[in-house]
Amino acid sequence: MPTSNLTQIQYTQLDTTTWCVTAQVSETVSHLVTGSLWNKSLWLSSCNTSYEDIIKFDSLNWYYQVATAVPKHSVPALARKQRQQQRQGVRQLLQELLKKLEIDDTLDESSFPYRLVNSQHYVCFSHTGTNSSKQTTESNQTNFTRLHSKIAVVISRQRPAGIDIEINNIAWHVVKRFYSESELSILQELSTDQRERTAKLLWQIKESFIKVNQYTLAQGLGMDYSHLISSLIENNKEVNSASVLNDSEDTDYQSVYRIATLQSQQTVIVF
Repeated sequence: MPTSNLTQIQYTQLDTTTWCVTAQVSETVSHLVTGSLWNKSLWLSSCNTSYEDIIKFDSLNWYYQVATAVPKHSVPALARKQRQQQRQGVRQLLQELLKKLEIDDTLDESSFPYRLVNSQHYVCFSHTGTNSSKQTTESNQTNFTRLHSKIAVVISRQRPAGIDIEINNIAWHVVKRFYSESELSILQELSTDQRERTAKLLWQIKESFIKVNQYTLAQGLGMDYSHLISSLIENNKEVNSASVLNDSEDTDYQSVYRIATLQSQQTVIVF
């Protein structure tokens, strides 16, 4: 399996049984954008024109310009390429975390939630695309698209854990479609910045619980987590803060999931 380019790797231990790691994975995809139209040997071999008839064009430097990338690297193809990159990247990042923890094990992907074969630790992945950057070589021969993705992995020894990494805010029309009335009524009273930050955290919590409990997407996004909003606001005033809160007022560690918000890593973990 080819290796991905992992950068910005950050490890976090959440408690004695739970560890996570985040990183950026990137890959360069090239597109041929210009090429020489004049190829003497090709023309001579493909038609009955004599060398003398076309030699006068030899001094001309003809080029064709392709307006868009070749079909195999169209937008849908690049999206598929990025998904492949993310899939490979999170599994490579898992190996980095196992190496860090000195765990010699392999991943069982036969059913959800994923588990390690020998230790039976629970494993969960998350990934999200970021904006691609484009560059062209000085000779104007090749255009490069650099695909970037943020990826995250959590390992839990005790029980299933969920993780979600998000770069972009959640559009308000999406929030209104999926969030509960209680959540919406509170969010609408917040300032724009606070509302966007809190709505994004709620989305990540919902996504994480979907992975923990194997909810359907509609079921998980429709869950009401309005009781967490005040704590999210209080604990995430600083962008670089890392905080942990309980899912409910119950203090029984065995029955209540905890929620870690790693703001600097744009990651939420339910564990």
